[in-house]
Amino acid sequence: MFVALGERRRHGPLPRDAIRLAALAGVFFTGDLMFWHHTIEAVGAGLGTVLGNLQVIIVGFVAWLVLGERPSRATLLALPFVLAGVVLSSGIVGEDPVGAAPQLGVVLGVATAICYSAYLMLIRRGGRDQRHPAGPVAVATLFVALCSLAAGTVIGDLDLTPPPASLFWLALLGITSQSVGYLLISISLPRLPAIITSIILLVQPVMSIGLAMVLVGETPSSTQLVGVALVIGGIAGATVPVARLRDGIARVRAAPAGD
Repeated sequence: MFVALGERRRHGPLPRDAIRLAALAGVFFTGDLMFWHHTIEAVGAGLGTVLGNLQVIIVGFVAWLVLGERPSRATLLALPFVLAGVVLSSGIVGEDPVGAAPQLGVVLGVATAICYSAYLMLIRRGGRDQRHPAGPVAVATLFVALCSLAAGTVIGDLDLTPPPASLFWLALLGITSQSVGYLLISISLPRLPAIITSIILLVQPVMSIGLAMVLVGETPSSTQLVGVALVIGGIAGATVPVARLRDGIARVRAAPAGD
């Protein structure tokens, strides 16, 4: 919020279109957070994060339909592997899946990915003015707070008096991943193709699986881990520009030793 106020003083207010897009992004991000937290309850923190990152595939197809960024052949070929990974990670196949309701967790995880995809696309379109990277995030955050308050009141699960320990962890989460993290995402989105930004965000599910196993003692079944590998591998195969990477390596090898 303070960064956004500084931008306003230096460069003037946000355009109205950017404010509207950021406000709508905040509505979708509210859905992302709500579905994601219930996904964690149903299928665990690690798998819940993996399912939420199906946004990489969704963003690719939305960018095709809306922005004309046609998905590559690799993306289309990887889609069956990603879907198979979702089925395996849900716990439908195999024994002793992690989570209280793995099948429900898959449904909620897909809903998380859809809402997250909408947030990323809207922030990308609303953040084209590179002088105001924090402004759209601040507007979206305000609408997240308002929508969360309304949803929590209607559903009846709003806790207005959390214990001090919970407040500390919430504050730490808000300062680090929510404020700094999403500010950095907002800065990168207008500068990169939508699908490339989604590739970079693949670090999140990979780390979440390991951290969930170490910090909260989650142990997915072997079948679920195979599903996780298919999801992450399929997404990476669909989006990492392998041909350009191979050409770059070949150019480095062909360069003279003294260069």
